[in-house]
Amino acid sequence: MENNRFFPEVHGKLGFGCMRLPMNGDKVDLPQFAAMVDRFLEQGFNYFDTAHVYLGGQSETALRQCLTSRYPRSSYILTDKLTGNCFKTEEEIRPLIQEQLEACGVEYFDFLLMHSQHRHNYDKFKACRAYETAFALKAEGKVRHVGISFHDSPEMLDRILTDYPELEVVQIQFNYLDYENPNVQSRAVYEVLERHQKPVLIMEPVKGGTLVELPEDAQKVFDGLQGGSNASYAVRFAAGFPQVAVVLSGMSNLEQIEDNTGFMKEFQPLSDQEQEAVKQVREIYLEQNSIACTACRYCVDGCPRKILIPDLFHAMNMKKVFRDWGQDEKYAELTKEHGKASACIRCGQCERICPQHLPIRDLLQQVAGVFEKE
Repeated sequence: MENNRFFPEVHGKLGFGCMRLPMNGDKVDLPQFAAMVDRFLEQGFNYFDTAHVYLGGQSETALRQCLTSRYPRSSYILTDKLTGNCFKTEEEIRPLIQEQLEACGVEYFDFLLMHSQHRHNYDKFKACRAYETAFALKAEGKVRHVGISFHDSPEMLDRILTDYPELEVVQIQFNYLDYENPNVQSRAVYEVLERHQKPVLIMEPVKGGTLVELPEDAQKVFDGLQGGSNASYAVRFAAGFPQVAVVLSGMSNLEQIEDNTGFMKEFQPLSDQEQEAVKQVREIYLEQNSIACTACRYCVDGCPRKILIPDLFHAMNMKKVFRDWGQDEKYAELTKEHGKASACIRCGQCERICPQHLPIRDLLQQVAGVFEKE
């Protein structure tokens, strides 16, 4: 396996995204996560990505228990993020970062990213001098590289990189389904990064699992290749772009570790035949008109009616795209102790925080129309 051409300390182009860890009830399954960490490192990879808000704070502490307390600091690369909802003033940022360092059990972060930058929170980060604080922490040795994770338009990204040209890396959502998506604009955002010559970190290469579980017609296309897994085509599609440094995979079991490390250990870009298959799968999927939710769950915590929005969207997709009629019973279970889709008061909090820029309020009306007919 070759070292990363952008960051030589990073081994390979596959990163372990720690937002969708294995769970035992509402707690991280630490023995299973430790086994996954062990296997990921055994296979030669070393990049881990977390955030203070992932899994209600459990992601950071799980990394301390399963990674940082068990391996020497030089054996892994750790990325954490500064989340806007976690601070209100400039004075709160340093104590917050120190809290995150302690939660992870490390003295420095290899990468610190300004989390989920977009037009609605960027002015707050600027007013609180978050970027300047991050650069100061780098000078002090608390951070090695400073970057951003990003969910907005190409124009907004260009503005941020013009304001802060010293940023070293940008994490974006990028997959073959969103490549020409007018809401996500993956291709146009990537092209801005090419112009600014910034290394790219990829999140959501399989779009929250959407590109693993495919409609029947799409599955037949990949089956015809007689080759890799559905995930392999999605991850390799993203990793094949020249400016990409690392592709994150949010792995939640050992089987996913084995699959992803297997095809990324000796990474090969998609062949012409595979590229054509990906194009066909994209076209088939878009014809299904499914809800493009990645189940990041950012919308759930702030919902005043406690609606499990991603779960209801998944039920809708399973019924509409996969003809799974058992989803009516699933919907009843999901809404037994949480709000139904029709309970939405259209406050808009969910839409302001949605990385996919989905019209959630209107979509919930559609879900209510399908599952609440009686």
